[in-house]
Amino acid sequence: MILKSINYWSMPGGLEGNLAVSTFLHAAKRHGYDAVELCIGESGALGLDSSESKCKAIVDEAHSLGLSIPSTASGLYWSRALGDASASARSQAVEDLQKMVQISGWLGAKTHLTIPGAVEVFFLPEREIVDYAHVWEHATEGLKQVIPYAEAAGVRMGLENVWNKFLMSPIEMRTFIDQFDSPFIGSYLDVANILPFGYPEQWLRILGKRIVGIHFKDFRKAVGTIEGFVDLLEGDVNWPELMKAIGEIGYSGPVVGEMIPYYKTNPDVRLANTSRAMDAILGRN
Repeated sequence: MILKSINYWSMPGGLEGNLAVSTFLHAAKRHGYDAVELCIGESGALGLDSSESKCKAIVDEAHSLGLSIPSTASGLYWSRALGDASASARSQAVEDLQKMVQISGWLGAKTHLTIPGAVEVFFLPEREIVDYAHVWEHATEGLKQVIPYAEAAGVRMGLENVWNKFLMSPIEMRTFIDQFDSPFIGSYLDVANILPFGYPEQWLRILGKRIVGIHFKDFRKAVGTIEGFVDLLEGDVNWPELMKAIGEIGYSGPVVGEMIPYYKTNPDVRLANTSRAMDAILGRN
């Protein structure tokens, strides 16, 4: 059975990192999720300084609620990434990622969502545009440095397709992943991020066994901007075809609802709506 998971950023305080992990776990349980995706920040509820004992306490509480933690994510890549122009930023990003795969391992997660770099960050207009070939070269170098740490932790680094003008097609993503010849580098597919320029079911079929994680979101192509992200089943994701492709490649989960932004009032309602929509998509109704 494919696990139905929810991302930590889907609740108020999640993006800021000040939402108590316990509060998030209880909300996930209350709304019928099987699993959660925790997010690692600079500091806060789950920071880079998180200890093995802290992670064990989180795991114990999650298990007491009947929840698993199969994946983690982070937003640190937007401030510094493996493919950045600055050598100091690249060095810090390698150190960050080494720590994050270790924390993920302590949490029992098998996949850590990873953004290797960006040519452009659309929501940070002051950030310099980085040459595509530079991002490719240095992201490759950085990931090679982290692979031994990921292997030791038993954690796969899932490269997410985001609006960073890098790895914008499934063929590019496949080529980038295959150069490592490592089971610890794969693709973390965000199905809605693809819609402005492609079809997630095609990415699934092309990437196949390289898929190590999937984000469930929805998007209206007629809007075409960040305002186009909507609740599941309200956008243009072809959910029946997507689920067919997931079955064809033998992906067994989890699938993770990443619902940003949350509702301005009664945010729990979006968690409930997402859970119900995921049940329908997964054929649980």
